[in-house]
Amino acid sequence: MTPPPHDPPRHARPLPYGVVRVRVRGGGPRPALRDGDHALLLAELALPPDPDLAHAARAPELNALIELGPPAWAAVQQAAADPPPAARVPLGDCEPVRPVRVSDFVDFYASLEHAANLGAIFRPGTPPVRDNWRHMPIGYHGRASTIVVSGTDVRRPSGQTALGALAPTGQLDLECELGYVCGPSAAGPIAIDRAEEHIFGVVLVNDWSARDVQRLEYEPLGPFLGKSFATSMSAWITPLAALAGARTPPPPQDPPPAPYLIAQRPWLLDVELAIELNGEVVSRPRANRLYWTPAQMLAHLTVNGARLSAGDLVATGTISGADPGTEGSLAERYGGERWLADGDAVVLRGRAGDVELDPVRGRIVAASAPG
Repeated sequence: MTPPPHDPPRHARPLPYGVVRVRVRGGGPRPALRDGDHALLLAELALPPDPDLAHAARAPELNALIELGPPAWAAVQQAAADPPPAARVPLGDCEPVRPVRVSDFVDFYASLEHAANLGAIFRPGTPPVRDNWRHMPIGYHGRASTIVVSGTDVRRPSGQTALGALAPTGQLDLECELGYVCGPSAAGPIAIDRAEEHIFGVVLVNDWSARDVQRLEYEPLGPFLGKSFATSMSAWITPLAALAGARTPPPPQDPPPAPYLIAQRPWLLDVELAIELNGEVVSRPRANRLYWTPAQMLAHLTVNGARLSAGDLVATGTISGADPGTEGSLAERYGGERWLADGDAVVLRGRAGDVELDPVRGRIVAASAPG
């Protein structure tokens, strides 16, 4: 489709995308933009007469819109500059749902501080960071079917907490992360200097973790039941273009990575994060010191020819800092002295300048009865 006319939009930056059920109108989930304390329903906007865009505006998730690419996104944002009254719905009348159908979820390990902290906890007396860590972005494929939208309760999982002993985890943890929602489907390899063309937007992610289960299972093949029970993501996706002012150079990498991981103009997003536990801020990580960049993650993920699908989720892994009070997990913050209890409420928040990312909320509920 052709881009819309370039009239000055009413909004200073692109609005966040989501999917909502409108309680007062009934019907299924509808794509929307968030404008302050209102949702703008895409199907009610004066969009260009394009059948694919019309279909995407009525789909139950954002994947069809994402697949259409930047011209369609620009058309939606332009139409939102002057929405008709029928498009505007108070957020209080809306129930946000998971905004995308996630076909694949990859969680990386991009924070050197977190890798060192967790390595020291899990492998005391050995080098905390493996030899390969500084040569490539390390990650694992998560369970896409258990990604849930912010506000969904998280049930305490069970697993082997001691060898041969199945029990509910006693060491339930949170992980404060950024997530990148992928753009239109594309086959790899993706060149590092074109990687940002394949990012639709940014969310906050809480990759809930059962540390006692994880400790027993992660060698030799990595995380499994300790993480596959639930991962929470923001309900509203902040467009990457809205965060242009938050870009910052990454820290130096030593040794230099392989050529396919070297960008001409590398960048990170300088997002100030906050972890709230039962209303108390317990840590304030910051994303500007991540070792691996989002472009490096996408370039490495696809260098073997792997395909990205619209709506795929690629997360940074836990974001931790070097100073006390900047840890991205309870295991690091409290050294094993504090874990999540049933009834605990967790909120992750993020801000980049005057752009506030949609928070991620979750409350812990008791484990299911055996059988």
